[in-house]
Amino acid sequence: MTWEILSRLDIINSFIFSSPSKIIKCLCELYIANNLWIHIYVTLKEIFISFALGSIIGFSFAVLFYSIPILKKIFDPFLTMLNSLPKVSLGPLLIIWLGANIKSIIVMSLLINTIVTLISIYNGLINTDPYKIKLFRSFNATNYQILTKLVIPHNMEIIISSLKLNISMSLIGVIMGEFLVSKAGIGYLILYGTQVFNLTLVMTGIVLILIISFIIYQIITFFEKNYTS
Repeated sequence: MTWEILSRLDIINSFIFSSPSKIIKCLCELYIANNLWIHIYVTLKEIFISFALGSIIGFSFAVLFYSIPILKKIFDPFLTMLNSLPKVSLGPLLIIWLGANIKSIIVMSLLINTIVTLISIYNGLINTDPYKIKLFRSFNATNYQILTKLVIPHNMEIIISSLKLNISMSLIGVIMGEFLVSKAGIGYLILYGTQVFNLTLVMTGIVLILIISFIIYQIITFFEKNYTS
């Protein structure tokens, strides 16, 4: 591996850039100290909670805005402002309001993933083929029947694609939240490694995030292939 070779030949500073062998050694040390799975578990739990809540809230509001367009017009400016706001700036407020605990991390993640999910799904719903909707109406279908039998099924691919984006945003939000308040988790490992200038620990945390995001992405891709084929 190029990275390892450059490190061993001192072409790059292994103290600053670490190396694959050092990262593997760090993983082994965390495992022996019974810390590895604890940090992975904490981060995964926070990711799945925020992912599930963000998906449900985003989907529900997307359907609500599609069904009642006036609500979209009312809330659109506020959603735009909230979406453009740097979420990390709300971190101190979340800590004061909710405490330095998992609640602040989950809410931080929800602020990032919910609006993105809502907008993605809503854009899919409103772009449903209008001729198909007219066809349903010609058979006297109700709005509820059109929504459940046509609009939502027609946009399953878009909905699942939004879940891919949601899981990425959830991961970003959780790590940002762990930087602020956590006492465990992969974000905590990265922050602690930075504070003690243990850059191998920082790189190990980054590698763990990459592995987790890849695995979760593959799981969603598996469901996408089964439900949209």
